[in-house]
Amino acid sequence: MGDTRLLIRSRDDIINFVNDAPNRKGGLLIIFVALGGIFIDAYDFTSISIGNAQIQKVFHLSAFGMASVTAIMALGALIGALFGGYIAEKFGRNKVFLFDLLLLIVATFGASLSTLFPILLGFRFLMGAGVGIDMPVALSFIAEFSNLKSKGKYTNFWQAFWYVATVSTGLVDLVLYELGVGASLWRYAVGFGGVVSIIVLILRFIYVNESPMWAANNLAIEEAARIVEKTYHIQTVVESSTAEQPKAWKPKYSAILSKRYRARTIMGTVISATQSMQYYSIGFYIPAISALIFGKSMINSISGTILFNLFGILGGFVGAYLTARYGMRKLTIWGFVLVIASLLFAGLKTGNSVLWLSALPIAVFIFGHSAGPGAQGKAIAANSYPTDLRPLGTGAAEAASRIGNIIGIFFFPIILSALGLSATLLILIICPAIGLVTSLLIRWDPTGKNLEQELSETVLSDSDTVPLG
Repeated sequence: MGDTRLLIRSRDDIINFVNDAPNRKGGLLIIFVALGGIFIDAYDFTSISIGNAQIQKVFHLSAFGMASVTAIMALGALIGALFGGYIAEKFGRNKVFLFDLLLLIVATFGASLSTLFPILLGFRFLMGAGVGIDMPVALSFIAEFSNLKSKGKYTNFWQAFWYVATVSTGLVDLVLYELGVGASLWRYAVGFGGVVSIIVLILRFIYVNESPMWAANNLAIEEAARIVEKTYHIQTVVESSTAEQPKAWKPKYSAILSKRYRARTIMGTVISATQSMQYYSIGFYIPAISALIFGKSMINSISGTILFNLFGILGGFVGAYLTARYGMRKLTIWGFVLVIASLLFAGLKTGNSVLWLSALPIAVFIFGHSAGPGAQGKAIAANSYPTDLRPLGTGAAEAASRIGNIIGIFFFPIILSALGLSATLLILIICPAIGLVTSLLIRWDPTGKNLEQELSETVLSDSDTVPLG
């Protein structure tokens, strides 16, 4: 594309170019760098779940206190997601990218060095806020960087990246365990996340530019053209006589609840919430489940975590590459069906089983979740709105996901202690069942759709007016 010249007569020329541009060399690297915050989120989640017993012992925590360690981060992410959309739309994707990484670096090192429980909770809240801001911005950036054909696939890569992080955490913890760090394993593991955050910050500073679509809508057209040149390594020619002023856009959440977008918002948030409830109810306890299946030792707990999360990597990439062929909605439905089947099998299974029969439903659960609703809820949100609304839509989906996170972390152990594992797994089927029914009733699928002109083309009633200023 080095010899390409783009004539820009209007902002739509930039948007149309991005939607039609072939995948650029090095584009995948930029996408994976954009997903760095998600890597850090998954890394921290797994390191805390593996170090669960150590943290509980160091800080003398009850079951409620231990649940608070994870839930406080989810609360921070919920708040970060709600405000992150506004921040990303006002200041741009790239500035927010760098800011939330700085927040994650400070919070991660602070958490690993904490000696008092309230201080640990404070730093984990800040970590959650950083992740909550980062997730909507990352998915928005990827949707605005990718061409129309690849948007669904590339936004869905986030789920595979999540499981790459969980497996990486297991490998790091395995090395640390073999080095004999003992009861400080969780501190080293969490602190290493700060090192990862620094690396991601450097890579973002080097490789990631501003979103061309956001620039087209919010900056002077000449400046937006320079961003296109830098991002796609092409020459641009702006006809000055047709230069436009940036849009006076003030995003409000009421916009994504307007008549046109209401069903999409409900679909994205319900899928995000239910997939999060089902995942965090099981995912946080995979190290403990692994110890029950393979033997009660730290090495078996870590090794089992790595093994099960490999199915998440497989599911994540399968889901991403099947997106263009089958669409996000169908993958969501199939994934929920697999999750329900695995929970039903595990819940009805009685007595002692051979090793593979105990491990199979967990592997199927992780694969079905990753290929289906685990990825699709937030990917649907990232692809269901034009650029002006995208951060709010993805922010709402991320907030719904964190509500599901908190519910899963707190209520799963309570039900488990009261009713036992089999009954708890059968009750948990309610979550994927709600997501499945929602996906069947709302027939929206954003795969391959160009939505950039919707705001200007739609005439809404007074009660459904999209606020543009």
